[in-house]
Amino acid sequence: MKILELCHFSAGGCGVWTRAREESIRLSKLGHEVKVFSSNFVKGSDEIAPKNERVGKVEITRFPAKHLGGEAFFYWNCKKEALDFSPDIIFTHNYRQYNTHLALHVAKKLRKSGKKCKVFLVTHAPFVEGDITRSFIAKRIVGFYDKFIGQKTLNKFDKILTISGWEIPCLMKCGAHKNKIVYIPNGIPEEFFRQKKLKEEHKILFLGRIAPKKKLETLIEAIPLINDKKIKFEIVGPEEKNYFNMLKKLVAELKLNKRINFSPPVFDIKEKIKKIDSAKIYVLPSRVEGMPQSLIEAMAREKIVIGSDSIAIRDLIIDGKNGHLFEFDNPKDLAEKIDLALSVKNKSMQKNARKSVEQFSWDKIIIKIEKLISS
Repeated sequence: MKILELCHFSAGGCGVWTRAREESIRLSKLGHEVKVFSSNFVKGSDEIAPKNERVGKVEITRFPAKHLGGEAFFYWNCKKEALDFSPDIIFTHNYRQYNTHLALHVAKKLRKSGKKCKVFLVTHAPFVEGDITRSFIAKRIVGFYDKFIGQKTLNKFDKILTISGWEIPCLMKCGAHKNKIVYIPNGIPEEFFRQKKLKEEHKILFLGRIAPKKKLETLIEAIPLINDKKIKFEIVGPEEKNYFNMLKKLVAELKLNKRINFSPPVFDIKEKIKKIDSAKIYVLPSRVEGMPQSLIEAMAREKIVIGSDSIAIRDLIIDGKNGHLFEFDNPKDLAEKIDLALSVKNKSMQKNARKSVEQFSWDKIIIKIEKLISS
């Protein structure tokens, strides 16, 4: 089959692109002809990505884009090229993005010409619990879209693929029919389950994007409250400059420079596994997540994980069984959960963590995707 992936980013540290990239590579290995079309923007940067790139058998083509507001709200057009490619299947990523409407338009044109073309929307959980991170204007825009645009378009897709269970009620509230929704989460490479465990250090780890929604100040403010004054902390990931500078200033004010280390992002799978294995505990203090990839990776490596009680993290962590939950934006509660995790060796919790995320191994996910497109 000819498969087209439409994704607003195909460069930089982006969870949506991580899904689209791995999906594309694995489908190409199954014998499909796969192309990726995206904007030429680089996630988290002002750089412009090259127009063409090839990853294995997958061809990536990037198109000029124009910002319409915010980091991820922009316009780019690949209609002509998509029609010329004439795909059998279109995967379009991120509900509320322009490319989702483009996918429907391209499919409609192809069908009129006699071509069979299915369109699958991969939503990527763009819902915010309580809308607490959105401005008043953003809330109004999102509300308008869901009520007047989402209601009319969601059921035009052949299937709507959710990456998290918690977003299904949100989509149904926006008008999606239950029989249209299929749960196919993001995957993690099989190596996270197969590679031999490496040496552990006396350290706590955060691995992910250093951005405001991650609420890393909660972790930093918890450190002075922890009983163990010798344990180190490592924060690993691509940084948003202004937020990173704010965190560095906070570290200096709390006199924690000798205990906290900021490290650059790690993309190589073996190196990422090594980094996760080096820590006793993995902490994710975010308020907003879609499907927290790094949390799943840490659980696969049988780490004790501690996460905020936000909806996406609650979707993965059962408090006291496969990890710990703490009250969002509460450094004292986080410190108490870290003290608990350090004071008690809990092998059963570590085993439960791994078992609960085995379903996310990419070798299992790609079977579901292949079955979907073949049905």
